[in-house]
Amino acid sequence: MSVNQAIKPVTLEEKNNHLYLGGCDLVDLAKKYGTPLYVLDEKSIREICKNYKEAFKDYSNIKMMYASKALCTSALVRILDEEGFGFDTVSAGEIYTVYKSGVNMSKVLFNGNNKSEKEIELAIDLGVGRFSVDNFYEAEILNKIAIQKNKTVEILLRITPGIECHTHDYIQTGQIDSKFGFDLSQIDEIVELIINKYSNIKLRGLHAHIGSQIFELKSYYDEVEILVKEISRINKKYSLDLKEMNIGGGVGVKYTTKDEPPKISDLADAVTSAMHKYAVEIPTIYIEPGRSIISTAGVTLYTVGSSKQVPNGRKYVAVDGGMADNPRPSMYQAEYSAEVASSVNSKNKEKVTIAGRFCESGDILINEIELPKLNPGDIICVYNTGAYNYSMASNYNRVEKPAMVLVNNSLSDIIVNRETLDDLISKDVIPSRLKK
Repeated sequence: MSVNQAIKPVTLEEKNNHLYLGGCDLVDLAKKYGTPLYVLDEKSIREICKNYKEAFKDYSNIKMMYASKALCTSALVRILDEEGFGFDTVSAGEIYTVYKSGVNMSKVLFNGNNKSEKEIELAIDLGVGRFSVDNFYEAEILNKIAIQKNKTVEILLRITPGIECHTHDYIQTGQIDSKFGFDLSQIDEIVELIINKYSNIKLRGLHAHIGSQIFELKSYYDEVEILVKEISRINKKYSLDLKEMNIGGGVGVKYTTKDEPPKISDLADAVTSAMHKYAVEIPTIYIEPGRSIISTAGVTLYTVGSSKQVPNGRKYVAVDGGMADNPRPSMYQAEYSAEVASSVNSKNKEKVTIAGRFCESGDILINEIELPKLNPGDIICVYNTGAYNYSMASNYNRVEKPAMVLVNNSLSDIIVNRETLDDLISKDVIPSRLKK
């Protein structure tokens, strides 16, 4: 079984009625570091990396690129770099984090639909290996900046392949009506501009991304078919030698028992079988897993506070976090699984709704879950929070962002410090005319 097919991290275990992760008692971690607390299991991260490498081991021209938007911290970058992954980045902040973590920048791709000139300049200066060009405007300014810096930049063209996946509308990216990429009908126009006008751009291949939290492997098979045929057509029409294709990421993970994500080996079979059927030459394939690399490895710990029983209705139990540290339930109606880290084996159970502490009625983390009877001070462990929780966190209600801890072999290390109240006001400025 691949790590992405499990709800819980690989080292999660029960001992003495408590939950342990990476050999560390989660209740003790909550006491030591405070809550809310993001906890990452290093072994789970490395295990899923091995799942990917093993699955594609027979395809020699594979480049694994971690989709940094899922979670980007310096310590995580170090782990993934050690595992041989490159990095798909979408901002100056992600590029700079990867750079400062000591990564060879030729392993980095810069993606995104509205890159600023400042971000493009930084990426060129730091030696990013590939740009994924998303639109006509970007191609024009990229070439202009490359000329100014006397550099030639190597690019992939991002296209929309017209594939619609059965996932949330907000995380579909491959359908025709998308803000991302060139429509197939626009490819000849941009290729001709690159050949005839943009002297400092070198086209290497095509890039597509069909969405996120995908369970249907046929979508990848169809995507590869479209990319292979389009590269072949371009090469033939323009006498080019494009040899690279980026199929994006998007493989799903198991948030609840209802989810049935594919094995990573099944993904590899779908991709490679399409390649062998449609490709005359076997090109270099970039694959960009993000959520499936980091989601299962992460849990979030919360402390129980107040509760409210609605007459003839639900019982709400409030915790000390919510939509600011995990906005996905309110944004996507995302569902999660959880356990009580401090009383795993209690038989006295009840159905409750886990509510957040933020001033929105929609701040609900989990609707109607059966848990041991909860008391103030109990520690709740929410599973599968490694992806898109910290990376989408906010300071809503002027609340500090949580700390993040990495656990392995009974050791715990802070990898993101908890914000302080002084951090919250550190960027505020009071004009002199308002000062006392």
